[in-house]
Amino acid sequence: MLPELMVTITILSFISTLLYIFLRPHVNEAIPATVGAFFVILSGSVTLSDLGVIANTIGGAAITIIATIVMAIVLESFGFFKWAAEKLVEMAKGSGLRLFWLVNLFCFLMTLFVNNDGSILITTPILLMVLHHLNIKNKQKIPYLLSGALVATASSAPIGVSNIVNLISLKIVDMDLYMYTAMMFVPATIGLLLLVALLFGYFFCTLPRQIPMTITNFSISTEGSHPLKGTKPTIPNMGKFMRNILIFVLAARVGLFVASYFHIPISLAAVFGSLVLLAWRWYRLRISPVDMLKKTPWYILLFAFSMYVIIYGLHNIGLTQWLIYFLQPLVTQGFLYASVMMGVLVSLLSNLFNNHPALMVGTITLTNMGLDPLTLKIAYLASVIGSDVGSLLLPIGTLATLMWMHIIKKGNVKFTWGEYLKVTSIVIPITTIFTLIILAYWVLWLF
Repeated sequence: MLPELMVTITILSFISTLLYIFLRPHVNEAIPATVGAFFVILSGSVTLSDLGVIANTIGGAAITIIATIVMAIVLESFGFFKWAAEKLVEMAKGSGLRLFWLVNLFCFLMTLFVNNDGSILITTPILLMVLHHLNIKNKQKIPYLLSGALVATASSAPIGVSNIVNLISLKIVDMDLYMYTAMMFVPATIGLLLLVALLFGYFFCTLPRQIPMTITNFSISTEGSHPLKGTKPTIPNMGKFMRNILIFVLAARVGLFVASYFHIPISLAAVFGSLVLLAWRWYRLRISPVDMLKKTPWYILLFAFSMYVIIYGLHNIGLTQWLIYFLQPLVTQGFLYASVMMGVLVSLLSNLFNNHPALMVGTITLTNMGLDPLTLKIAYLASVIGSDVGSLLLPIGTLATLMWMHIIKKGNVKFTWGEYLKVTSIVIPITTIFTLIILAYWVLWLF
């Protein structure tokens, strides 16, 4: 195929795929991604040998995320999320302000234990139902829903296992999960605390001061928007049982970092944790693991592979070479420059065409700059901050926020893009720049 035609088809496939995902967020994103990848392969910008490299790059990351989602489905079988929602209201003790902080803590933990997209899909319908039962006005629902969504998405930055793109890019830069967390957890968590503080200050006058102490006849509709089905089972000593479940899930997540430290594939550790939890459910509830074949969103494997094919095609036609020419003089001026420049660039790219391709493009670009190992790691981690935090400026920056807008609309909560931007235009740039600066100085202190 002629080079000009190859470049044209690759670029049009990329743009068409993103436009379809943006305009149809409720449609399975694997469909447009697969069609786009097919045309990229057809154009010749990605060869058959490239496909083997791509499969090897995304394989472990996709398996880890699938195993994590299996754990989330098992937790729902136990009624864990509904139990957690009821506990939120009890712990708030009638204070709307306290509930705000608890909601954000809940969303933070959900992302750490599941992943960012799963956290949004699970927590948003739960919060909608909780707020409905508390008889809170539409205007007063927004602080809880928006802050929960922003925190759930941004919380994938502290640890690499909460976002499939983070995991894929870890493989690209040849960085293990243990080192990622050592360098990233502290600055990213400090950045999250600043984000929540800014949101609390912004919504302080809107938040209700008093809310009901409990909610009665609490149930969560699983019609349509909620990915998890099933009713809350009757389990003796529910509180003790849920505590044990929490301890196990925490141990399973810690096990991923232990595996990384000893250079064991984290995908194996993730699968092992999911299998143990499945066996536990089979023993307690007599539910066969066979149902996972139907409930597990296998399309994630296809989506991750297809998106990476498209990005690899852009790389092969020269996009990363252009970015290298522009960025290399800036990134090589020091750790602070590397952090801020890459973080801001990926933030801008994410808000233009979504954080998944933005982080992949940024990571591939970095690996071709010939940077020293430490500068490469800082620039990569800054790219993750741009992808996970800076991308939240606009709803189109992440698939998670697009899904969130769709879910709250179905939940009869009125909230426009303009209202979203009024909040994020204040809190996101401040948080992103602050976190990037903290990252540079934290790594300097470590090394």
